[in-house]
Amino acid sequence: MDTTKVSAPKGAAPAAPKAAPKAKKPSQGFTGIKQGIFVIIACAVLAVCIYLFVFGYLGHFQGGDKLIEEGVPFSFLSGDAELSPADLIGTVYKGGFVVPIIWTLLLSVIAFAIERFFAIRTAYGKQELAKFVEQIKAALSKGDMAGAKALCDKQQGSVANVVRSTLNKYEEMDKNTQLTKEQKLLAIRQELEEATALEMPMLQENMPIVGTIVSLGTLTGLLGTVLGMIRSFGAMNAGEGGADSAALATGISEALVNTASGIATGAVATITYNYFTNKIDRLTFSLDEVGFSIVETFNATH
Repeated sequence: MDTTKVSAPKGAAPAAPKAAPKAKKPSQGFTGIKQGIFVIIACAVLAVCIYLFVFGYLGHFQGGDKLIEEGVPFSFLSGDAELSPADLIGTVYKGGFVVPIIWTLLLSVIAFAIERFFAIRTAYGKQELAKFVEQIKAALSKGDMAGAKALCDKQQGSVANVVRSTLNKYEEMDKNTQLTKEQKLLAIRQELEEATALEMPMLQENMPIVGTIVSLGTLTGLLGTVLGMIRSFGAMNAGEGGADSAALATGISEALVNTASGIATGAVATITYNYFTNKIDRLTFSLDEVGFSIVETFNATH
C-alpha cells in the first residue's frame, strides 16, 4: 500500500483554519418605535386634516349649503367665521385651534398604545409568562440545564433572553475551578442584572411620552377652556346693544368642547400608562423570580 503523503507545493501558504461559526443572537422581534417624535408629527398632520376637512366641512354649518354650491366646501376657505354650527360636529369645529392640538395628543396616545401592545407582547414571548416561569423552575429543580435552554429558545422574548444569558453564566461558573462559591454567585447575579438592564429600555420605550400626555392633555383642555371664556366675556361687553348672543354661544362652545376633549385625552392617557406600567411590572417580577431560582439552585448544588 502506498503510504506516501502528498505535500503542498513549495512556497504555497498553509490553508487557514476554518473560523468557528458565530453564536446566533437571540431574535428580538418587534421592539417598538425608537423615534416617538415622528409618531407625534404624523398624528399632528392627521389631526389637522380631520379638523379642517371633516369637521370644517360647510355642510355642518347653517347657511353652508349656499357656499358649497358656490364651490367653497370648507369653512376655513370661506373666510366667514360667523357661520353658526348646525350640528355637534360644527360645534366641535368652533372649539378653535386648540382642538387639533388636543387631538394630536389623543391620537399620539392611541398610536403609542398600539405600539406598546405589540412590543410588550413580543417581550412576553410565545406562551403564557407564568407557565414559562414554572417550567424553568421545574427544569432547574431537576438540574436539566439543556431543557431550560430549550424552553428559552422556544419561548423567545425578553424574559427568555435574560434567562438564557443567566443560564450561560451558570454553566460557565459551574466549570470554573478558580473562583470561590461566593464569587461565582456574585457573577451570576451580575449577569442577571446586566441582561435585565439591556432588556428594560425596550419595555419602557415611549412610556415617558404617554406619562407626559397624562398631564399635558388636561392642561391643554384647560387652556382651550380659558380662551373660550375670554371670548364669552368679550361678547358680553360687545357694545351698547348688549351682549352678542352668537359670539357668546361660540365662546361657551369653544370652552366646553376643549374641556371635554382635554378630559378625554387625559383619561385615555392615564388608562394607557397604568395598564402598560402594570404589564412591565409583571414582567420584571417574573425576571426576578426566575433569577432568584437560578441563583438558589447554584447555591444549593455547589
